Parts: sequence; C-alpha cells; structure tokens
Amino acid sequence: MARKKRKQTRQHPAATTAPVSGARTAARAPRLPPDRVVLALAALGLFLTGYLMVAAWGDAAPAFCAEGGGCDAIAQSRWSTLFGLPIALWGFAMYALLALAAATGRSAARRWRRLSRLSLLGLAISVYLTAAGILSLQAICGWCMASLATMAAIFGVVHVRRAGASDRSRGAWWLGGGLLALGVVAVLHVAASGVLDRRPENPRVAALVAHLDAIDAKYYGASWCGNCRRQARLFGASAPRLPYVECSPQGRGGPVARECAAAGVGSYPTWVVHGLHHVGVLTPEELAQLSGFDWERER
Repeated sequence: MARKKRKQTRQHPAATTAPVSGARTAARAPRLPPDRVVLALAALGLFLTGYLMVAAWGDAAPAFCAEGGGCDAIAQSRWSTLFGLPIALWGFAMYALLALAAATGRSAARRWRRLSRLSLLGLAISVYLTAAGILSLQAICGWCMASLATMAAIFGVVHVRRAGASDRSRGAWWLGGGLLALGVVAVLHVAASGVLDRRPENPRVAALVAHLDAIDAKYYGASWCGNCRRQARLFGASAPRLPYVECSPQGRGGPVARECAAAGVGSYPTWVVHGLHHVGVLTPEELAQLSGFDWERER
C-alpha cells in the first residue's frame, strides 16, 4: 500500500501541469493576416524614398527634375538632410516600420495603434517638409508630393477603418500622438536651422571673407537657389559674413532686386570681383586667386 501511495504521489504533479500547458497554448492568439492595403501603400513609399535616397547618395538629380527647378532647390536645401543623412533615408525607415506593422501582429487593436501612431508621425513630417519647401523656397517637388500623398493615403485608410470603433481613451491617444508628432517636427526644424551644427570658423576662410569685403566684392544669389546653398556650404561657419546680396527678396516668382538688375546679374550665384563677373559656384581657393588673396600665406 505504501508503494502504491508513492506511485500516485509521483504521478500527481504531472497530472496538474498538463492543463496549465494546454491553457498557455490556447491563450496564444494566432497571427493576423497581413493588411494588404497598407502593405501595398508602404511598398510604394519604400520605392519612392528608396529611389530618392539612391539619387541623393549618387549626387544625381531624380528623373523629371530639371536643374534649378523645384526638386533641385529642395534637394540642395537645409531640409534635405537630418543629422547628416538624407531625409529620404529617414522616410524609407518610416515606410519600412509601417510595412512591418502591417505584416505582423496578433492583436488587431495593437496593430492599429502602431499603424495609427506611425502614420500620424509620417504625415506630420511630410506636411512640414512640404510647407517648408513652399514657404521658404517657393518650390514644389513632384517626388515629395507623391510621398506625401502615399503617407496621407496610409493615414486615411488606417483611421477610416477605426472610425466606427468605440474607444474611451481616444482623446488621450490623439493627444499623445499629436505631442509626439509635434516634438519630432520641432527637432527636425531645429536641426534644419543649423543650431545643432555650430562649428568654429576656419581662420583662413575667415580671413578670405574679410578680404572680399574689404575689396568690395559682391556675391549675388537667391534664397531658393540650390547652387547658392552649395556655395554657402563651402564657406562653413563664415558663410553668414560673405558680402551677399539677395536678388529675390520676394521669392522665386517675385521681381529681381534693383541692385542685382543694375549689376547685370542674370543667374545665381554670381560673383563680382574687381569689376568682373564670375558665374557659378567658386571654391575659396578660386576666389582667393581671383581676388588677389594670398591663400598659402594664411595657412
């Protein structure tokens, strides 16, 4: 009898663990089927931003973007990069996250929350970049507008499907998502303003800028000019002190400034050094030679 009791006691734990294991298996929800509509739209976004990313790294203009046009102006603007990386790369990462959220998940509510927050964030960034191009550069890029339309479509699809669902915490959810989007846009704006990239001036470049100002050299450009932004980048922290003349104070469609018209400036950038016109982007070394500045002595 004692042996039988021991046998029953040994078998008892196994009998109690079997139902627990079965309960865990039953509690594990099956994977949701992919959201094919959102997945297809995210794939389109990946194609658009991937193409723009390759073009940016290859220093080539995207198709249908003429030199000096809206796409070129935006591609050369301070909004084209974020922390040294092409903005298209960040867009590609956003679409990749959307595609991942649309293809995975076991809970419909959790998937919706991820898609909702990601699409709201992506839409806010796209709207900000589009507004910056229009207001600051008077430029519109067809590729950027296509990406904006794609992100808006994802946002619309995700939220139309949820419109009829009851959610007591919807106000708090929108507040949290809105604050997150505003925070990311604020970081993007601060980064584009150059506040985070304040480097000391190169003494030799600073001396050249002072020399150009002393001989009354002039640098004519326009706020929307992509080549003018290339020109400014060559002077780094000394760029704000260049003898610059804004030829398009009212934007791309506005009249040419009188000073530029009187100087006979027809394209940007144009340098006037010792009375001679030099059209195009010039390196500090080239300007030193044209202006009579001893570049080697200042090394």
